Amino acid sequence: MKGFFKHKSKSPADLVRSARELLQALDHVNSLKDSKREEKIAELCKNIRDIKISLYGNNEFDPAPDSCAQITQEIFQHDTFRLMIVCLPKLELEARKDVTQIVANLQRQQVQSKVLACEYLERNKDLLDMLILGYENADLALHYGTMFRECIRHQSMARYVLESSHFKKFFEYIELANFAVASDAAASFKELLTRHKSTVAEYLARNYDWFFQEYNTRLLESPNYITRRQAVKLLGDMLLDKSNTAVMMRYVVSKENLRIMMNLLREPSKNIQIEAFHVFKVFVANTNKPPEIVSILVANRSKLLRFFSDFKTEQEDKHFDQDKAQVVKEIVNLEPRDMI
Repeated sequence: MKGFFKHKSKSPADLVRSARELLQALDHVNSLKDSKREEKIAELCKNIRDIKISLYGNNEFDPAPDSCAQITQEIFQHDTFRLMIVCLPKLELEARKDVTQIVANLQRQQVQSKVLACEYLERNKDLLDMLILGYENADLALHYGTMFRECIRHQSMARYVLESSHFKKFFEYIELANFAVASDAAASFKELLTRHKSTVAEYLARNYDWFFQEYNTRLLESPNYITRRQAVKLLGDMLLDKSNTAVMMRYVVSKENLRIMMNLLREPSKNIQIEAFHVFKVFVANTNKPPEIVSILVANRSKLLRFFSDFKTEQEDKHFDQDKAQVVKEIVNLEPRDMI
């Protein structure tokens, strides 16, 4: 690995310092002649590429731990990390891709057993806001989205985003007309709500009413098929996770929530039907069903039993069959006296 840097004119730390100076000048390059501006941007792109190679290695060389540590320290000590994010719109496409990979890599780098990225983001939480708002720029959204998901690997950062006003924007971004951007936003939304289980459980317990009101009306009842499919799948993942037991029990005593699930069972899409079933079965399995839930199930018993008689997965699934059989049994055995 020593030979790898012999032909380099700059040390890892010098490489970052040079990139930082060029990034700082980027806001003023319009005052330079075109040839000089292009020269500076080309030099910056090369520095960024070299930083990425030092962190990741390439086909010939593995990354050197000492070099990675030097780069990581230098990037965070003098705000080069912020400059990379702020200046992203002014970089060329390949340099944007390289910066995205650098930011992702830095979230995992440890220096003397410390994750400097997490400590830095704790002091610069506004960068998370900036990354979220990046979804409003279609040309940059996928880069910002990738960086965002890497930053919320840190539990404290995920907690900050959940508690911020910007979290609510995901309900808008998931419905954007640009499919690639909407899908990326949905991936970030899912990561926020599934990665750090204890944080999510606490958040949902405190914000249950507004969150599920938005979730039901804007996602589960969205006119967009993809949105409904992703939303019902994510709902099942959340409710069936042990950490969210209290939230699940609260969700399945609502007749409005049951109505939505029963409507999703009627969807022409088999995928949506199956995901809705995984949530619906919890309503039925609840041993403390409130009277209004029992009333709805009894009133619709014949329709439900007819539906389940033909309801099956495309491939044999013993666990699904067992769940369906138990749901059918519970519905058959429901008695009006349970409503008392």
